[in-house]
Amino acid sequence: MGKTIVTHDGKFHADDVFAVATLLILDRTATVVRTRKLELISKGDIVVDVGGSYNDSELRFDHHQKGGAGIRPNSVPYAAFGLVWKKFGETLCGDKIVSRRVEETLVVPIDANDNGVTLFDSRLPGTSPYEISDAIRAFVPTWQEGEETITVKFMEAVSFAIRVIEREIKRSEAVVAGQNIVTDIYHATSDKRLLELPEDYSWKETLVGFPEPLYVVHPQNGTWRLYCVRDNPHQFTNRKDLPESWAGLRDGDLAKVTGVEDAVFVHRNRFMAVTRSKEGALALAQKALVS
Repeated sequence: MGKTIVTHDGKFHADDVFAVATLLILDRTATVVRTRKLELISKGDIVVDVGGSYNDSELRFDHHQKGGAGIRPNSVPYAAFGLVWKKFGETLCGDKIVSRRVEETLVVPIDANDNGVTLFDSRLPGTSPYEISDAIRAFVPTWQEGEETITVKFMEAVSFAIRVIEREIKRSEAVVAGQNIVTDIYHATSDKRLLELPEDYSWKETLVGFPEPLYVVHPQNGTWRLYCVRDNPHQFTNRKDLPESWAGLRDGDLAKVTGVEDAVFVHRNRFMAVTRSKEGALALAQKALVS
């Protein structure tokens, strides 16, 4: 028989949903019990986000007790998801670096949200990013629906979270593998302002650490792409924009301005161009470098 995972009943949040999802990936035969009854909590093999204690050796992962359950070096306190990931993340991923990247990408924002830590400053009054915690909140039954289906909705949210975790692990594996390849290409390239990649690696985070690259060329979706490099991959400030005269142009109009016959499109914000061939992308890049 599988283990019993106990979490609290009532309204759910991203941290308990993702904590349970992580445990179910590790043990698909486990049973989930949602309760606040102490006698049931005490019988659980693993207890998350309820119970008033944190002890990873006893598989107790609550953070609501006085003093919490620890704070990361980046000042984000641990919530249930973070505590479970701290215990099982490397086992689940099979790699310490991959686990750490999933932690930074997915786990920390969820823990921050659950602990009331704001990770961004809204620039538009009344508008904020739609986070993964908001996506989980969408599964919670509204007052018009009643609470009768809340356990069903919780498990629907857990199923969604399982897929997100699995995909983030897959993405992180690819990023880690790609980082090594991109780094090798960077060191082997003489003019480091322009890097030519043979595949669509996840290069943005890697190149933040190198000051020279301005543009990257690689295949994507049957075409070739020219991308601008940014100092912060999460912001939209390029180290060097594509020429203003190219912005928003397509096909013949773009070919006429650039002299590159197979040029297809340049984004109006000048961070990306599309061509039909590698030679065309490299030609656009060379023209952009001297613009």
